[in-house]
Amino acid sequence: MLLGVGGSPEAVLTACALKCLGGDIQCKLWPRNDEERAQAEKTWAWPRPRADHHDLVRGNDVFFSLTGVTDGELVKGVHYFPHGATTETLVMRSRSGTVRRIQAVHNFEKT
Repeated sequence: MLLGVGGSPEAVLTACALKCLGGDIQCKLWPRNDEERAQAEKTWAWPRPRADHHDLVRGNDVFFSLTGVTDGELVKGVHYFPHGATTETLVMRSRSGTVRRIQAVHNFEKT
């Protein structure tokens, strides 16, 4: 369970990941100013009690990918070595339920 306040882009990205994993998200729109409230009224049936992942991500074939910058709970961050680096990426697809972990070695001397 995750609880927090964030912007719409963060909610959509989280909804994509959760759709790939079979999870759910519930959001309450919280406009910060009149301009955001006007956009919400134009886009959504306002006021609306909540939005879920079906509202935020309408398609059923969603791809989600993330690459670590710093070490975290989910993926390792970028680690440099002489003339290169390693990265770890997580790639998910909602339709098939496929989750791939890609560990890459990048050689900076090759272009």
